[in-house]
Amino acid sequence: MRTTTAPETVAELVARRWGDHRPGLMYEDDAGRHALTHHRTAQEAAARAALLVDLMPPGAEPHLGVLLDNTPEFPFWLGAAALAGAAVAGINPTRRGAELARDILHTDCRILVTERAHLPLLRGLDLPGVRLLVTGTEEYAALLAPYAAAKPGEAVLGAPGPATRMLLYFTSGSTGAPKAAICTQGRLAAAGSALARRFSVTPQDVHYVCMPLFHGNAVIADWLPALVGGASVALRRRFSASAFLDDVRAYGATYFTYVGRAVQYLLATEPRPDDRAHTLRLGFGTEAGAVDAARFAERFGVPLVEGYGATEGGASVQHTPDTPPGALGRAGEGDDLAVIDPETGAECQPAVLDAQGRLLNGSEAIGELVNRGRSLFEGYWRNPGAEAARTREGWYWTGDLFFRDAAGFLYFAGRTDDRLRVDSENLAAAVIENILARWSDAAAVAVYAVPDEVAGDQVMAAVALRAGTDFDPGAFAAFLAAQPDLGTKMSPRYVRVVPAMPVTATNKVHRVALRRAGFLPQPPPGGAAGPDPIWHRPPGARSYRPLSEPDLAALLSAYEAQGRADLLDRWF
Repeated sequence: MRTTTAPETVAELVARRWGDHRPGLMYEDDAGRHALTHHRTAQEAAARAALLVDLMPPGAEPHLGVLLDNTPEFPFWLGAAALAGAAVAGINPTRRGAELARDILHTDCRILVTERAHLPLLRGLDLPGVRLLVTGTEEYAALLAPYAAAKPGEAVLGAPGPATRMLLYFTSGSTGAPKAAICTQGRLAAAGSALARRFSVTPQDVHYVCMPLFHGNAVIADWLPALVGGASVALRRRFSASAFLDDVRAYGATYFTYVGRAVQYLLATEPRPDDRAHTLRLGFGTEAGAVDAARFAERFGVPLVEGYGATEGGASVQHTPDTPPGALGRAGEGDDLAVIDPETGAECQPAVLDAQGRLLNGSEAIGELVNRGRSLFEGYWRNPGAEAARTREGWYWTGDLFFRDAAGFLYFAGRTDDRLRVDSENLAAAVIENILARWSDAAAVAVYAVPDEVAGDQVMAAVALRAGTDFDPGAFAAFLAAQPDLGTKMSPRYVRVVPAMPVTATNKVHRVALRRAGFLPQPPPGGAAGPDPIWHRPPGARSYRPLSEPDLAALLSAYEAQGRADLLDRWF
């Protein structure tokens, strides 16, 4: 008789699928679409767990790296690690050379699972002591064959418990080397169970996994709640906005997750008469923005629920039925969340919002979200300096900017790295982005700082236009003037018109690339060939004009005269 008690480990969740012959895993390859049962998926995980136990060198950290796209092998190895009491380090395939080698070696991976498509990334890398397993090869099939009859729980490196490490997932920070956040089986099982309850996940649901599984979002918010609720999982090898609806219809998907600019890409696809002809009931993610979330719901008939909870687990914000539009919710149970001015250590003032929910006192209300209560943060793998920075003064500092209204509801305002200081006023990039997103000609926007020629920063925006539109400087300036919550310091001094927004592998805006390009006449890395148009509005001017060569020369001379030319060298 199958137990119904709350699972304490992910290993229990995987084992519960044994004997469940309903569809569990769906995917597409060159031969077409396929479906495996839950039992078959658990069987494949058990076989890999047994192989893992035999291949792991004695005394080694029980860690394996997984350098794969969203193929069936990824959830197989996640399940295998859980059953064996090992940890998976999700390896980002957009990393290159020494950085890629550093990620593998830093997490002490003795086994690296990859696929033929990613072998060129590993060519020439010095990875001492790392055994390579290449999926889809005859050698790989031969290695697995002796373990085909393995069952969950038969082969373990150490009995999996709530405190057993299961994930070493790299944060997607924009500065410094990525940090590997530790996630234990107990925390992951609890997170999956909480989301399954929150979204009433049942065996009739199909979770569409289009975000990369090497990132925490797809595993924690998509795969795990499906595992808890007995839902099917449908894999997309890599995110594709054009294939999204076709996949949803083909798989009968009811739920998906997103991060960063994925929603903007979906909205940028050509509208179709059958945009609402699908089975989706919910999308869950972060950083879509209130404007795009409303557009998505109007076009596709699917509500987007914005959540907040970093892979590190240090703080969470819970959405409640009375959460106002634009807000994420209130502090989760047991959390004592505060919005703190990082310079003074004092709590920021409550946000003042107008009747349309627009922030009117951002400079006083925006600060860093801090958890002063209990924290689920489990540390970073072998990075005590980063741990200390996160937990200074006995609090957990999220590194994210928020503001809180008078009723206690919390609103995301960007990353601390995205804070700008213009004329001694602190601004948050995400707040300005949410305003610029209202412009009807904009398909995507990103806001970031460039150094001012005298002191502090200036606001720069990258704008990707909707199909069939050109940048109209007069219309853009008129739009800005009509926004009641656009402070006098918030208007972009510079605008880069990009053919497409540069993004990271997790669909977050590649702000480092944009900052490096600055206002110089060159495309950011990864952009289309040829210079992007740069527009600027000089101080006191009412409209934007192209940044000409004489304008640029005069601007660079001003930096030189003020002794700030070195900032451009470091920044750009």
